[in-house]
Amino acid sequence: MTNGVKRHIFFVDDEPGIREIVRKTLNGPDTEVSCFASARECLEQLRSRKCDLLITDVRMPGMDGMELLARTRRIAPWVAVLVVSGYGDIPMAVRALKAGAADFIEKPLTKKGLLSAVESALARNTEADPFVGKELTKAERRVLHFILEGKSNRETAQILHRSEKTIEVHRNHIMRKLGVDNVVSLVRRAAAMGLIDLSPE
Repeated sequence: MTNGVKRHIFFVDDEPGIREIVRKTLNGPDTEVSCFASARECLEQLRSRKCDLLITDVRMPGMDGMELLARTRRIAPWVAVLVVSGYGDIPMAVRALKAGAADFIEKPLTKKGLLSAVESALARNTEADPFVGKELTKAERRVLHFILEGKSNRETAQILHRSEKTIEVHRNHIMRKLGVDNVVSLVRRAAAMGLIDLSPE
């Protein structure tokens, strides 16, 4: 049950047939499934679209599932990740779980096994802060800009002609939405999400 809230699932596999089977299995009135043929395509969408659960095959051409898992943990650590790989690949399962995967699913995929793993991962995710992963508002993005410039709440309030209390509320919402609890982590998360550029000029 999702209380009317739509769940968004991303699925990544380079085999069209598997993508179609998973899409048909998981799609429903309260669940929207987006399928991608490559990790890079998924990663691009992950930066701008809502995702509650990411399911990825491990072995794919180009960027593999383990690299996608690592990048997802940097960009959107609130997204639960299920990793799919061949039967009996225990070392890969251990690596995936140590890297932050919510669970590991063996191929061949079964409807029962897939649905069970998905529901379990989504249920655990609902226990997280409801603010985490939500899109920043226009006002919050403006405040974030000044935070990243090193401005204090008072300075930001003066620039934006807002009260210091309002800026503090925005700052708190930004931290919660990006899943961080200090400015250093905020800078790293903002860079990973493409909100700022840390490359040398």
